Amino acid sequence: MNGTTLHKTAADCAEELPGAQLEHPFGDDWEVFKVRGKVFMLMTEVPGRPVVILKADPGDAQTLQQQNSHITPGYYMNKKHWITLEAGEGVAKELVRELVTDSYRLVVAHLPKAEQPVDPHTYGISTRAAS
Repeated sequence: MNGTTLHKTAADCAEELPGAQLEHPFGDDWEVFKVRGKVFMLMTEVPGRPVVILKADPGDAQTLQQQNSHITPGYYMNKKHWITLEAGEGVAKELVRELVTDSYRLVVAHLPKAEQPVDPHTYGISTRAAS
């Protein structure tokens, strides 16, 4: 997957999520997706390379980084709770969609119950997690 496709796939997925909103608080070079005012995804270019920055469970983040060279600790974010995804061979649309949805669910889970647009424990559970 190339960088343009990475950004498009991630943005398309994020825009489908209930309550998700796109903002540009850091200028036009940063696309920031939030749910109920909380960030779950950022997209930008880091020295010319398109990247997607996502929230991740610390255990999952470490495993993902070990399994995929295109996943690194979160750029300019807490390295334990955020990951950076770059384009490259082996990065499939399904992986991008899973990571975006997982990030969204993690953020929603920390919202007050009355503000949660979906049940974070059941929404968008992937077949990967179910198997």
